[in-house]
Amino acid sequence: MSDLYDDDILLWSERQSASLRRRAAGELVNERDLDWPNIAEEIESVGSEQLHAVESLLVQALALRLKAQAWPTSREVPGWLAEARRFRDDAGSRFSPSMRQKIDVAKLYRRALRALPETIDDQSPLPLPQVCAATLDELLGDQS
Repeated sequence: MSDLYDDDILLWSERQSASLRRRAAGELVNERDLDWPNIAEEIESVGSEQLHAVESLLVQALALRLKAQAWPTSREVPGWLAEARRFRDDAGSRFSPSMRQKIDVAKLYRRALRALPETIDDQSPLPLPQVCAATLDELLGDQS
């Protein structure tokens, strides 16, 4: 079964989910048909990918807010702030309480700072704080 996992993940997942559904319904299934090590790995990766998605959305939101702070006279500021709110809303909708202990806001903020361009319209940015003043709750909330 592990060969199928490596060769055709879609077919592997379809067969594994069918076997698990049959087993959950009380049907006896051949235990050899269940690829437990890879099932466990895939279940774990679902959570990891959700955490990564929330972190990525928060970095994008932070970067857009930082752009608005660094270039406050740009005509793009309203769009950046609207897009930042959308990313924060998306992060909030994917966020689950168990992620709280794994999300490092300071690290996300540093990533957002690194994502900023050096100039916009030939203008250098205004100085930005090197430390994030927002909490995770504020980032996930409705504050602009």
